[in-house]
Amino acid sequence: MNQDYISPDEWSIIEEGFDTENVKASESLFSIGNGAMGQRANFEEQYSGPTFQGSYIAGVYYPDKTKVGWWKNGYPEYFAKVLNAPNWIGIHVLLNGEPLDLNTCKKVADFRRELNMKEGWYQRSFKAITSVDVSVDVKVTRFLSLDLDEVGAIKFEISPMDSDVEITFNPYLDSGITNEDSNWDDKFWNTTNIESEGNQAFIEAHTMKTHFATCTFMEAQVYHEGKRVDLTPSEAKKELWIGHEYVQKVDKGESLSLIKFGGYTVSTNHKPNELIQAAKNALKKATDLGFEALLDAQKKAWFKIWEMSDITISGDVKAQQGIRFNIFQLNQTYLGTDSRLNIGPKGFTGEKYGGSTYWDTEAYCIPFYMATKDQKVARNLLQYRYNHLEKAIENAQKLGFNNGAALYPMVTMNGEECHNEWEITFEEIHRNGAIAFAIYNYFRFTGDYSYIPEMGLEVLIGIARFWHQRANFSELKQKYVILGVTGPNEYENNVSNNWYTNYIARWCINYTLEQLQKVKEGYPEDYNRIIGLTKLRDAETDEWEQVAANMYFPYSEEHGIYLQQDGFLDKELITVAELPKSQRPINQKWSWDRILRSPYIKQADTLQGFYLFEDQFTLEELEKHFDFYEPFTVHESSLSPCVHSIQAAKLNRMEQAYQFYLRTSRLDLDDYNKEVEEGLHITSMAGTWMSIVEGFGGMRIVEDKLSFTPRIPKQWEGYSFKINFRHRILKVSITKKEVKFVLEGREDMSLRVNGERVVVSPNRETIIENQLV
Repeated sequence: MNQDYISPDEWSIIEEGFDTENVKASESLFSIGNGAMGQRANFEEQYSGPTFQGSYIAGVYYPDKTKVGWWKNGYPEYFAKVLNAPNWIGIHVLLNGEPLDLNTCKKVADFRRELNMKEGWYQRSFKAITSVDVSVDVKVTRFLSLDLDEVGAIKFEISPMDSDVEITFNPYLDSGITNEDSNWDDKFWNTTNIESEGNQAFIEAHTMKTHFATCTFMEAQVYHEGKRVDLTPSEAKKELWIGHEYVQKVDKGESLSLIKFGGYTVSTNHKPNELIQAAKNALKKATDLGFEALLDAQKKAWFKIWEMSDITISGDVKAQQGIRFNIFQLNQTYLGTDSRLNIGPKGFTGEKYGGSTYWDTEAYCIPFYMATKDQKVARNLLQYRYNHLEKAIENAQKLGFNNGAALYPMVTMNGEECHNEWEITFEEIHRNGAIAFAIYNYFRFTGDYSYIPEMGLEVLIGIARFWHQRANFSELKQKYVILGVTGPNEYENNVSNNWYTNYIARWCINYTLEQLQKVKEGYPEDYNRIIGLTKLRDAETDEWEQVAANMYFPYSEEHGIYLQQDGFLDKELITVAELPKSQRPINQKWSWDRILRSPYIKQADTLQGFYLFEDQFTLEELEKHFDFYEPFTVHESSLSPCVHSIQAAKLNRMEQAYQFYLRTSRLDLDDYNKEVEEGLHITSMAGTWMSIVEGFGGMRIVEDKLSFTPRIPKQWEGYSFKINFRHRILKVSITKKEVKFVLEGREDMSLRVNGERVVVSPNRETIIENQLV
């Protein structure tokens, strides 16, 4: 833990007291989004202190030319940048002609900001004495509408405290923005038109190279003592900026409010020449409703989301706050309504990493979306990969693979690889396996097989072809080996025979062969279509079988474990516990050379395989591998603590599982990795949900039915969650004494609890004594 200024609260993220050192971190933590756009919690008014200004539009990116010291053949030509979009939230505020700026105020008191997760709004309030001794009381409320997802709303209220004050509101739009993250300082945006009409203003701009056309828009209204004031604004226009100025004299103790509606219309949803009209239509809908009605609709929309996705924890406020923060941010980032979109690792909270899609989606996010929303949401995520299959085949071709072999990108916006670190782009090929596993996982959970004959089998064939070609036969070992890879542990590069990579490669081939047979027998028309498209022949699948049947897995007889890769035991095996705290985190303290020679593991690697394929190993095998590898794991990836929490719970090591849970759930709130100001770790937040549902709840699919092995940390009095399993919603409540199930619907559901069959009937409580206290 590196920070502790967020107040514990079950439903809100709260900061009390103004500290300039926390501004950038809070800009991340209080970020808001609605699936279509989002923004960091930048101040609306001028702020001259250090700040990271960021507003983002889903799916809009720029192909920033790759920057490397030594160009290697096959490098992606560009690294896709998540773009800082034109700014619509800005409101310059002048008090008797002087700007309101918290960085220069003589005093800031009663500063408080709150992100209300239950209702989906962000609010900031404070009392300030400015540099010219004007005292004001300020409250600002902001939200991004879920119902009108092109629109956001701000209410900026000011009350003079000691004297009458002339207040000037200057709401503006600004397309003269830059990215924090840029390779060559290219110009990302081209502003083409600035218009103003009454209380409305519009900036049209398109991205360079990708030519996403956008219209950033605003409309302002002024209220004095709660009554609309008909003020005609004066206009100020610059090359890339337009503002409206409203001036009003306000007596001591009275209030003046500016309501600003703003947002984006984009060419992905409208014709480029109709963006301003679309913006006007969006503004009319928002202003017809008004700020309060739109806010009320926001609360109702979030109520509906929480009704299904909430996890309750009693007896541990910080744990409760942590899981709700994670669930809230996941829903702000992706709502599953658009199969063109995916879940970026920073969501709408920052620009680091670039791209919008990583293997995190398949390995961590899909279980959350499958269980808390309609299965169509998860299917959209799978369809996203099918839509990019041709690009995955092109990616493999660039590296010398042929015959329809597909290598899905490590990082992408449009299916094309856009990551430019050699050891990731070319070597971290296990991501192919996560995509195949997600197809299996989707069918296992939903029972919907239709995706496989319609789309999924083509994806599986491309992936199996890649693994077949990527493996080579070792005469020395008389086995197939996979050389020169990076496993999930990115602190090991260019290794041979990473166990997890080899294992998931074999599983992919075998699973594809199984699905080929199943589709051939049950869906002959689809089978013939797919065979015609892929030109797959029996001779080729016979070769796949040979690779899968003779895959090499490094193993230590001495330790009785699979080795993370060849040569792991050659390292100096000093555990993390023996490392001085001053050396942590090693990715900020050590040279890369030293990290690569160390035994330290960034995140679950061999244990990632034990997590995905736990039914293929005994509990004793898991325990042996956990005891060997976890002591060398530094957990410097956001994806690490959740997997270890799930496995510790399975081993009934509840205190360890609980500590890992706290780390994953409060990773950003407590800034464990000293980097929260760069943005939040969105995709790993789904792992937090898994830590409770799969870890403590012990939820699995066993013989086509839900199964639970419930456990509870000693710090908790109880917890509950809901699962949407095959269109039936099951609520699970667990205390130290009992497990309670409530099923919605009309049909009974057969479950397993601690291995015993239990039948749950609709709309009545089924209570079972909890055997694990």
